[in-house]
Amino acid sequence: MAAGDNGRHGTQRTLSVVIENWLDCERDQIPLWFPVGVGFGVAFWQFSGTSAWAGLAMACAALLIFGILAPPYSRIRQLARMAAIAILLGFFLIAFRSHTVAEPVLGKIWIGEFYGQIEAVENISARNVYRLRLATGSSSDLPPFVRVNLTPEQYQDHFQPGAIIRLRARLLPPAGPTLPGGYDFARRAWFQQIGATGTALGELQLFQKAENGAWFATQRTALTEHILVSMPQGSGAIGAALVTGDQGHISGADAQAMRDSGLAHLLSISGLHVTAVVGFIFIAVSRLLSLAPWLALRISIPVIAAAMAALGALGYTLLTGAEVPTIRSCIATILILIALAMGRDALTLRLVAFGALVVLIFWPEAMAGPSFQLSFAAVTTIVVVHDLPFVKRFTERRDERLFKKAARAVGSLIFTGIAIELVLTPIALFHFHKAGLYGALANVLAIPMTTFIIMPLEALALVFDVIGLGQPFWWMAGQGIAAILTLAYYVSGLPGAVTMLPAMPIWAFGAFIMGALIFGLLTSHVRYCGVALCALGIIAMVMAPRPDILVTGDGKHLALVSVDGDVALLRGKAGEFVRGMISEKAGSDAEATRIEDWLGAQCTADNCIVTLKGESRNWTLLATRTRNPIPSMEMAAACKRVDIVVSDRWLPKSCRPKWIKADRRLLEQTGGLAFYLDTQRVVTANENSHHLPWVQAAHAARAAQSSHQ
Repeated sequence: MAAGDNGRHGTQRTLSVVIENWLDCERDQIPLWFPVGVGFGVAFWQFSGTSAWAGLAMACAALLIFGILAPPYSRIRQLARMAAIAILLGFFLIAFRSHTVAEPVLGKIWIGEFYGQIEAVENISARNVYRLRLATGSSSDLPPFVRVNLTPEQYQDHFQPGAIIRLRARLLPPAGPTLPGGYDFARRAWFQQIGATGTALGELQLFQKAENGAWFATQRTALTEHILVSMPQGSGAIGAALVTGDQGHISGADAQAMRDSGLAHLLSISGLHVTAVVGFIFIAVSRLLSLAPWLALRISIPVIAAAMAALGALGYTLLTGAEVPTIRSCIATILILIALAMGRDALTLRLVAFGALVVLIFWPEAMAGPSFQLSFAAVTTIVVVHDLPFVKRFTERRDERLFKKAARAVGSLIFTGIAIELVLTPIALFHFHKAGLYGALANVLAIPMTTFIIMPLEALALVFDVIGLGQPFWWMAGQGIAAILTLAYYVSGLPGAVTMLPAMPIWAFGAFIMGALIFGLLTSHVRYCGVALCALGIIAMVMAPRPDILVTGDGKHLALVSVDGDVALLRGKAGEFVRGMISEKAGSDAEATRIEDWLGAQCTADNCIVTLKGESRNWTLLATRTRNPIPSMEMAAACKRVDIVVSDRWLPKSCRPKWIKADRRLLEQTGGLAFYLDTQRVVTANENSHHLPWVQAAHAARAAQSSHQ
């Protein structure tokens, strides 16, 4: 017995020594995991809510105790304490942020007149819409902040930030996901403190002009209009998006081509644009100061140039609306400028980790969004790839001919682009259910053209506009944008240019992200375990089944999905938004057909009965599609013969199908539905969302309004 205990203790000591030695080899990488721990705490809050804080606190306390029991000054002790602190910090950061932005939300549809002070104006000319963010004031029964859409005929030039207007509007609560796994606008609205959205009705009246309007917002609008007028027809919308971040003027066709070709990131102000602006300022200031030798000998030109570039980055961020991605890029750029001024490495994983930590501290809700994940994944991939030994050997400077240098640079760019696409594609598929396959090759041409040709030309055009000579530069920039659009349309039209997948398990996405982090943040051979974890996640993503039936939360739209991706709609007149949303959730780019054309469908003007073939048995579906009254006895008899009933109306209790009755009463509780018939599984849009504060606020608002009626 004693010998067995000694053997067991010896094994434990050996394992402890192995782990300690491994952590000592990774000692420089351990701090990089601190923002990962903070992100885990944020994710835990998203899935469990504030009510689970006690369980998390106990788990972190256990980690701390484990660290205390570990040998003093050991890496295991350091890692355990860091993990506990980081996870708790992330949880309380997002909980505190959610509490500080909490505002009342609208419970039900509201129609009436009110006064609102304009806080922001967004011109979405591609959709013929002006979008106003309004503060309703404490005296109003409405939420403090609402968002209202106006037509161009309703909008007036005096509607600027700071003005007070009187309007009649139809307002609705912020919408949650229409289908399971769909976009949750209610979450975004919660953190933007928007309590209702809607449409203005009739004519609006200016009650009080703006006294001290938002200077940057006004300048942004003016600059956008100036670019639209100055650039050639068809290129001004993208030219304005590159400078001011205003994407509202880009046509739907151009935007779709940019997305399908993997070039959509060029339209969102982020690291690429901030880098181009900062690089232009840094080089211009450096060259101008170098023209005066007596000055160059007395000051540090790199420090002055870096300071001016940092000021330019701050001004550009404010001018473009100070969105979170732009702020994130601005922070990273300023850190890089500081490193350059100090003579340190400009881009390292520690710099990326620090930038991520800053964003998580001030905007922890951003972590769940695709922008945060895609941008940091791209930057991290660039750093990791260029730290690989064989890449360092390939890209190191050497004495060779210009042609070989150019070929080496292009090869490095293509390899980096492919690596970025491999990392970003699963993230894009998780959020958007689609991704472009040729984005790496398209970006090899588009990124240098945007960074080194188009944006510098636009900057020169703005400078020369002061003396009225900017038009040639606007024309050349327009030709560059036209070339990028031509590239986007060509790439998006290639066979298999866009891949689509249905909604995937959350664990598969988590496995891929964790595997990517293990490979990217570790340096020992253990990192290759991350490759296996990534492969497991990708296999699970690809193997995810398509739903057989999709039902929107209002019950009006139902889609049948075949194994091959064919889609049939209950209501053939469904709009493009609904069709696109259903296609994404089905993971299919096939053109949706009418349900009447589905094999086994029998339809009348009021309803459809469809027989669906499964692996183990056949299923019968009854769906109503009008509000025409149906006799109760007739409805009850029809329900009794089918397995599933779907309706946007309240059905009588006598309607009892063999499996599920998804009428308005049920859908108000569950939201949209996705049926997987072979496994007899139904996924709901509101599944595991009752703990979220925006959901609780909406329930409370509906209950309060119902009690007043």
